[in-house]
Amino acid sequence: MARKSSLDRSVVELALRDVKNAKTADQLRRAQAVALPDVFGVDLDVTGRMIGKSRTSVARLRREFRALSEGLDLARRHWGGRRRQNMKREEEEALLMPFLETAKRGGILVVAPLKDAYEQAVGHHVPDSTVYRLLARHGWRKLAPDKRHPKTDPLAQEEFKKNSPRSSGQKKS
Repeated sequence: MARKSSLDRSVVELALRDVKNAKTADQLRRAQAVALPDVFGVDLDVTGRMIGKSRTSVARLRREFRALSEGLDLARRHWGGRRRQNMKREEEEALLMPFLETAKRGGILVVAPLKDAYEQAVGHHVPDSTVYRLLARHGWRKLAPDKRHPKTDPLAQEEFKKNSPRSSGQKKS
């Protein structure tokens, strides 16, 4: 059985008025989150299904409506972010620095040693995808080496092609 709403009657009347006068969908849902449980006696789960939100969102909308009706400013919490991060961004940069320096000098960035160093730094096993996401976060997108070596000299290659001895099986034209 649903718990009876404990909002002040004046807040509910304000919500009923706002349901009629809402100019945006957000205003309407916020007002409905307050009005529906009080008018129909339904719980927050049912209210959420009626307005297309989750139970948690209905509770948040009710808090927001009450705060706005009391003239308080809505200090929005910062949603999003890296809640499950293993390291801070600066720590990741410090871990990556030697590997990326080697790769910039023409070496190949091998993920296995980087993964081992990462696991040792965080103290537990991580999947390969964690390391690839780490590299992507720091602007490293190459998953394969370049088609040519960074120290390649195209002029020297052309000179070698022109002046190299022909193999015994080739005909002279």
